[in-house]
Amino acid sequence: MRRVLVITAWILLTIGCKSKTQAQKEKAVIAPANPAVFDVEQMTEADKARYQKTLSDFFDSALIHRGFNGGILVAKGGNILYESYHGYQNPNKKADTIDAHTQFHLASTSKPFTAVTVLKLIQASRIGLQDPVTRFFPSFPYPAVTVEQLLSHRSGLPNYLSVMEDKSKWNPKQMVSNDDVLHFLEQYKPAPMFRAGSRFAYCNTNFVMLALIVEKVTGKKFPQYVKETIFDPLQMTHTFIYTPADSGKVVMSYKPSGALWVNDQFDNTYGDKNVYSTPEDMFKWDRALYNPSFIRQSLLDSAYQPHSHEKPSIHNYGLGWRMLNLPNGKNVIYHNGKWHGFTPAFGRLIDEKAVIIILGNKMNSNMYNMARKAYDFFGDYMQTKVGSGEEEGEARTSAAMAMPVSNLKPAPRAVKKTAKAAPAKPTRARTASKSAAKRPPAKKAASVKKKAAPAKKKTKK
Repeated sequence: MRRVLVITAWILLTIGCKSKTQAQKEKAVIAPANPAVFDVEQMTEADKARYQKTLSDFFDSALIHRGFNGGILVAKGGNILYESYHGYQNPNKKADTIDAHTQFHLASTSKPFTAVTVLKLIQASRIGLQDPVTRFFPSFPYPAVTVEQLLSHRSGLPNYLSVMEDKSKWNPKQMVSNDDVLHFLEQYKPAPMFRAGSRFAYCNTNFVMLALIVEKVTGKKFPQYVKETIFDPLQMTHTFIYTPADSGKVVMSYKPSGALWVNDQFDNTYGDKNVYSTPEDMFKWDRALYNPSFIRQSLLDSAYQPHSHEKPSIHNYGLGWRMLNLPNGKNVIYHNGKWHGFTPAFGRLIDEKAVIIILGNKMNSNMYNMARKAYDFFGDYMQTKVGSGEEEGEARTSAAMAMPVSNLKPAPRAVKKTAKAAPAKPTRARTASKSAAKRPPAKKAASVKKKAAPAKKKTKK
């Protein structure tokens, strides 16, 4: 009998130990990692040096020496390959040199932060992708509009930047808030652009409404909630969302002529814009999006899927992200922006885990061009004509642009075109960038910008 009791006790003890060990293993598996910590791809010092010199020559010749005022950061696999800062926070007075801590307005490059905030609430089952906006705001006069349609710009909502310019309905001397946008829509019920879900039209009202939904669900103001759930966990210590309390403390923007770009009635709304950040913080943001402990990969995959196919194009929009879906299978996930003189460019190359970040505070559409041309240092991203087809104020492409060759593994098609020039060497890329710098259209581009300046209030960000 004693032997039976001993054997039974031993079995129970063994099972208990195994269960405890298994529980510890499971706990270790599901324990969230720090989203601010990321793996760094192994890269030789020689490769880093080669990238650094090639990128330096490339940006020096066609951007930095042509009036650039801002910061640039290019990285691959967690390795910063090139980082540079130029100019002044006030270029007219040449006061306050721009450095790694200078915070630039992100314009519409703010939208992915709003989108990921919403997706994380969807992950937590607090918001549904197919929820109608009327679930959160019963008096909202467009009952067919859903959260997904806001994220993908398929809502058909009227653009508040246009309808609120009606002086008979809104005093232009009064600053517009997110709540004001909602109340204006509820009171005046301006006609929608089209039936919800029927097509794509980039519209800032969508992301103002998404910020309001986040506030409704969380009970916190959007700037504070994003700080607590994104900026702080990712250690983005120089990133924040502008509110009126920050007036007079932020970097202002300037026209190509150097004249100060004066703020207007629409400078207080957020969700669609008003994130301020630095290239180094945006690098942290890019890395976090590869970390499943920050957000579930399946949700990000849905955000990177094209949501508009009415007009065949390599340009498309997902859930808060723009994308280029190239015929050779390459994809660029990005979001540029334009608000006043801020023209940020932020491009992510998922295959190579590379990122190109260019921020500045003096209007310079060449920032878009240079970011786009830099894609080909990492893969074959420029093998086809990439027509315009994007919203005013954001990146456009041109078949006439120079095509720098990939630094490490040039695509076969690029090698065929440049067979006489030893395409795998950085010197070929430098030659391409120098030829791009000599191209005459630069003056023409400047005249276009001058003509576009008066329409700043209606400019898509």
